[in-house]
Amino acid sequence: MDINDVVIHVNESLGPQARHELEDHMRAIDGVIAPRFNDRQTHLMIVAYNSDRTRMGTLLDEVRRQGYTAQACGGMSV
Repeated sequence: MDINDVVIHVNESLGPQARHELEDHMRAIDGVIAPRFNDRQTHLMIVAYNSDRTRMGTLLDEVRRQGYTAQACGGMSV
């Protein structure tokens, strides 16, 4: 298993409920291990995922499918 982390910048300002719902949508993607918003910078979501099962583009597509504007800020292989 190849685990990667990606930081996704969500342009819109999301409240706690919207962040929780987006994390749930991300968690439903096969290969996503741990989606979580940064507590201090709530526009940044860090997603740990298995790159053998999903791709960074799939993660961005899901955020956008939920109606948000987003960009990948960076990623890291573990």
